[in-house]
Amino acid sequence: MASTMVSSRLFALFLLSLLSCRVQAQLSTTGFYARTCPKLQSIVSSTMAKAVANDSRMGASILRLFFHDCFVNGCDASVLLDDNSTFTGEKNAFPNQNSLRGFEVIDTIKSLVETSCNATVSCADILALAAREGVVRLGGPSWTVALGRRDSTTASQSAANSNLPSPASSLSTLISSFAAKNLSPRDMTALSGAHTIGQARCTTFRSHIYNDSNINPNFAALRKQNCPSSGGDSNLAPLDLQSPNRFGIDYYQNLVGRSGLLHSDQELFNNGSQDSLVRQYSTNTQLFFSDFAAAMVKMGALSPLTGSNGQIRLNCRKIIGCIALPFVIVRNVICTTGKSHISGGFFRRNLSSFRQFFNFPAVFQRLSCRR
Repeated sequence: MASTMVSSRLFALFLLSLLSCRVQAQLSTTGFYARTCPKLQSIVSSTMAKAVANDSRMGASILRLFFHDCFVNGCDASVLLDDNSTFTGEKNAFPNQNSLRGFEVIDTIKSLVETSCNATVSCADILALAAREGVVRLGGPSWTVALGRRDSTTASQSAANSNLPSPASSLSTLISSFAAKNLSPRDMTALSGAHTIGQARCTTFRSHIYNDSNINPNFAALRKQNCPSSGGDSNLAPLDLQSPNRFGIDYYQNLVGRSGLLHSDQELFNNGSQDSLVRQYSTNTQLFFSDFAAAMVKMGALSPLTGSNGQIRLNCRKIIGCIALPFVIVRNVICTTGKSHISGGFFRRNLSSFRQFFNFPAVFQRLSCRR
């Protein structure tokens, strides 16, 4: 009798979870997935190691993917979503179209993580971890990635178009754009050092090499060889002339030598407020690494969805439907936080009924409590 009453109450709780419930929480710097997904860090690390070994540019691509995610409504993996019938996503926003890459790497990591601990780790956390691993694999600094982000249920192409700084930005515009995200000019200059790796398309730097005066003429002539005044928009050039596949201070040395590839890059060293800091970074790797790591921690904490806000996607490209979501939420609560035999046993005994009652798609048939 008592068992039946407890089961009934728990089932009622499950039904109530269909309603929106917002619980405030903070990101955690210690052991967030230690019990629920202990292999997470090793999965991300090993997969990124393979990805960067196969394509040295991938470290920069994942780092850029993370930046473009966080600067648009926070670090919530919205940038990973494909367009659907209810919203137009961010992938085809002007700053991202034919430019962002690395989605398949995140898909691979997510698939491996789901095999290890299904419906537990958000795509937002995976992207944050992958960005750090990409930097480390190319010789850059490491930092503690706070975890506990959840995934957005929507995306905004218009927000991506308006929030992401343009490669044609002036220094004042850059400072304002970063200030809007509670990032200081020092944070901005340090984070710009991400351009020590990766490549850019001709269309993003054509105006700088043909029209700007604050550029080394020899460098401009070199870049014009692969970036004509018209056409060749997708032709690539390294953001860092000296070492595009090694994370270091060469980027700042390039700026001091008037050899920044983008207009916005050279704005950091153009008789402005950041000249002194650029000079410091150009000769002090430890200072740059320390400031970059600190700025990445700050950026990674931009407006995360936590607690029961958002969701844990099973496929980073698609949101979970409103009917299936409560099942995943309650499964996680019961299976990973329940400390009594009542909660775990109740879920296992009624798992089949829940699936049938809510007519879950086939993908949810593999969700179960792990003993």
